[in-house]
Amino acid sequence: MSWFKRKTKGITTTTEEKKDTPKGLWYKSPTGKIVDAEELERNFYVSPEDGYHVRIGSHEYFEILFDNDFKELDANLESKDPLKFVDTKKYPERLKAAQEKTHLKDAVRSAVGKSKGKDLVIACMDFAFIGGSMGSVVGEKIARAADYSLKNNIPLLVISKSGGARMMEAALSLMQLAKTSVKLAQLADAGIPYISLCTDPTTGGTTASFAMLGDINIAEPGALIGFAGPRIVRDTTGKELPEGFQTSEFLLEHGFLDFITPRKELKDKVNQYLDLILNQPLRA
Repeated sequence: MSWFKRKTKGITTTTEEKKDTPKGLWYKSPTGKIVDAEELERNFYVSPEDGYHVRIGSHEYFEILFDNDFKELDANLESKDPLKFVDTKKYPERLKAAQEKTHLKDAVRSAVGKSKGKDLVIACMDFAFIGGSMGSVVGEKIARAADYSLKNNIPLLVISKSGGARMMEAALSLMQLAKTSVKLAQLADAGIPYISLCTDPTTGGTTASFAMLGDINIAEPGALIGFAGPRIVRDTTGKELPEGFQTSEFLLEHGFLDFITPRKELKDKVNQYLDLILNQPLRA
């Protein structure tokens, strides 16, 4: 029986003795590359071997873009249920479950702080909250972020990561397309820069509104960007679509984007673009 149970020190073979590898210790990219979780964090959540940009949320983007501390805007704004939507569960139950899981109030956070020494307002979407869907709170917080930029003459950066309109709010969700677009037009009239950053994925009503209205539209490498899914586009147009037609690289080639910016260069590039728009000396 000793053949089936090794006694050598440091070797464990019985089920009782084995321990699982701690979750989160390693990350495997879609191409199969394995990277240590701490190394991944040090590399701005980008796989060093294949350059794959792992999806991150507002907390990580704020850490990357702001110098130190920042002030969150409208932190306690929450969605209501005016339509009394019921699917497999009631909408308030979905909201509560998403809030408990993500520790977020809704699918976007906005904040103001210093980036390379100058004021910047950032509104960043969180895909973890109901797929980054755009409801009335998302539209309202982006509109209020634009208002803050307008009132204080501060540039605005919106980071999009969304599955589109929130079906539980129906027409109220669609109204946010117009509301956010009007606010961005006011920024343009006042000469206040607005940069749009599209990350993976940026789809639906987000793409059809604020995500494509920047003075400069940029994206992360390999991001999925589009209005509808490939099957719907193919069925609507009746044409076969080129491979990768909804990637940031394809959109850059066809004029929908101005630049593709790797995450490790994001802070420097955003500030460079703002300096170019404002015709100021480039910041070191």
